[in-house]
Amino acid sequence: MDLSAVRFDEKGLVPVVVQDARTGEVLTLAYANREALEETLKTRRSTFYSRSRQAIWRKGETSGHTQEVVEVLLDCDGDAVVYRVIPQGPACHTGERTCFHRALLEGEKDLGFVVGQVYATIKERLRTLPEGSYVARMHQAGLDRILKKIGEEAGEVILAAKNQNPEELRHEAADLLFHLLLTLAELGLTPEDLAKTLWERHRPGESLAPAGEPEPPA
Repeated sequence: MDLSAVRFDEKGLVPVVVQDARTGEVLTLAYANREALEETLKTRRSTFYSRSRQAIWRKGETSGHTQEVVEVLLDCDGDAVVYRVIPQGPACHTGERTCFHRALLEGEKDLGFVVGQVYATIKERLRTLPEGSYVARMHQAGLDRILKKIGEEAGEVILAAKNQNPEELRHEAADLLFHLLLTLAELGLTPEDLAKTLWERHRPGESLAPAGEPEPPA
């Protein structure tokens, strides 16, 4: 917990970028003093210094929307910090998921971002079971129904690929991925669990063959 490399400004503060560890989405820009940073490292809960209140600010202390800190990074100059977190609820006081919700220029979202967003929505639907929700309905039907749906969607993917229909394949693959995420959520797994397994197996320079099926020499 050596903070000697952190360059706090003349007010004893350092800017903190809060990032969703699952999606890479930037959630908040805040500030921390040494005490807040030390508490974050010790408790693994996002802790900041409120410049307006001039006091320590523990995210979720009143709202319940805490953030589990999985990693803290210091930039090359030592004058900025990143909290990579798993948020429990919205980051913004407005109720939005992120404080940066007003787009000045829209961009395409990559697969990792979208998967994280969809998974977070699935988890929220499973927690609240809102009326009319497809996720709630599938959950109430039971795991066997969800697994049957995965089989159906996998078959549709195969047919679309056999028919060499890229547009149909795109839609069917998205349906299959959605139901796979639902299954993971039902069993307490996350996309990060899959990412960890894939990275352990397929780091750059490693084999790309599935486990148990050695890749032949190039």
